[in-house]
Amino acid sequence: MAVYTTVSDDALAAFLSEYDLGVPRSFKGIAEGVENSNYYLETDRGRYILTLFERRADPKDLPYFIDLKRHLAAKSYPCPAPVAGKDGEALRKLEGRPAVIVTFLDGLSPQSPNARQCRSLGAGLARMHAALADFDLRRPNSLGPASWPGLWRGRAETADSLQEGLALRIRDDLKAIAAAKPQSLQIPRGTIHADLFPDNAFFLGDEFTGAIDFYFACSDVLAYDIAVCLNSWAFENGSEYNFSKGAALIAGYESVRPLEQAERNALPVLCLGAAMRFFLTRLVDWTDTPADALVRPKNPLEYADKLAFHRKAVSAGDYGA
Repeated sequence: MAVYTTVSDDALAAFLSEYDLGVPRSFKGIAEGVENSNYYLETDRGRYILTLFERRADPKDLPYFIDLKRHLAAKSYPCPAPVAGKDGEALRKLEGRPAVIVTFLDGLSPQSPNARQCRSLGAGLARMHAALADFDLRRPNSLGPASWPGLWRGRAETADSLQEGLALRIRDDLKAIAAAKPQSLQIPRGTIHADLFPDNAFFLGDEFTGAIDFYFACSDVLAYDIAVCLNSWAFENGSEYNFSKGAALIAGYESVRPLEQAERNALPVLCLGAAMRFFLTRLVDWTDTPADALVRPKNPLEYADKLAFHRKAVSAGDYGA
């Protein structure tokens, strides 16, 4: 979550007049994250999050995201539920941006997740996959391997300015992933979150209480979601893999949905691919984030270090499976 677009008092008042949410009491920007503009909204009837969609959000995808969250909410899976206006529509316009209000989800995002939280997160991820098993809508992964050459094009010099020799290693990784053809793997597919970082998961103590920010959700390999989580939950200080956390996350997932052997075999290339995806989008953000945005771009080198770990992995056992 972040703030790129400022909402004026008049625009907010006009926008909220289209809802039946009561009298506003508090409205403030949320600085965390990197993608969309997000605000905390409190009225005399409850607490909400207002999102204005920016940059990578394709307007034609927004009904998919809204329907997905409605589907999860109907299955009693803990996630923010879209709020409809007086006309029954949830998706609207604010300050020239598509916008939606969703319900507020209680809980805290862990700054440094422990192994117990990783296990609970893994189980929560598997329950999400189960709840979405009968979700009928499909959306291609817009940040899958097919998009990576375009994200990388023209950025070799930037990569080398961050770390000497990095561009050559990234080129080699892209070739290795392409040769493995992860999108053609014959393993279970379905609807995935694709961005379940610690700041997109809520906990009460060590218990997972819900997920937010589904705006990269798509149809893809289920185990890719595990790879994204291993990259974002099981590394210490960006580069050192914590085997105990990784093992706990995978065990938590398998307590709900055991992995097939083919999924285990694919885990190293999926983890390499997940690290590549976030390295490349961070590299783009490093140079393209507006100077006046209320968010600081995250350092791509964190994921360059993770790529170095994944290059050496040969089996799911290297991750704790």
